[in-house]
Amino acid sequence: MAEENFQESSKPQPEEIKELLDEEGMESFPSSSSSDSHKTSSTVSGKEERGLEFLYDVPLQISVEVGRSKILLKDLLKMGEGYIIELDKLAGDPLDLYVNSRLIAKGEAVMVGDKFGIRLTDVVSAVDRIEQLG
Repeated sequence: MAEENFQESSKPQPEEIKELLDEEGMESFPSSSSSDSHKTSSTVSGKEERGLEFLYDVPLQISVEVGRSKILLKDLLKMGEGYIIELDKLAGDPLDLYVNSRLIAKGEAVMVGDKFGIRLTDVVSAVDRIEQLG
């Protein structure tokens, strides 16, 4: 029967998630006293919150966009060393910072030693970032 249940849905059950978190030594739900630490997932109300610490090690793809351009395929095939592509942004315009393909902030290019970096000048509000998730 457990195999049947697995085949119907590959999504783990809440009990399985709790067991995995407990095995790693992580506390899955906050407890207000030592007697609360033995709660099962079925007795925990949906209103309780847990910390975000379990998300801290999730890797994210960060990219900085200097500008964009559309070109024809024939121009792409002509490209070689020294070829110049005109971008849609002016020199001095803010750069766009994307996290997992979502615009998060704008900033300006800076030098950090021998490398380039970005100094954030305008960060998208938390409310707007949450709306972008949907």
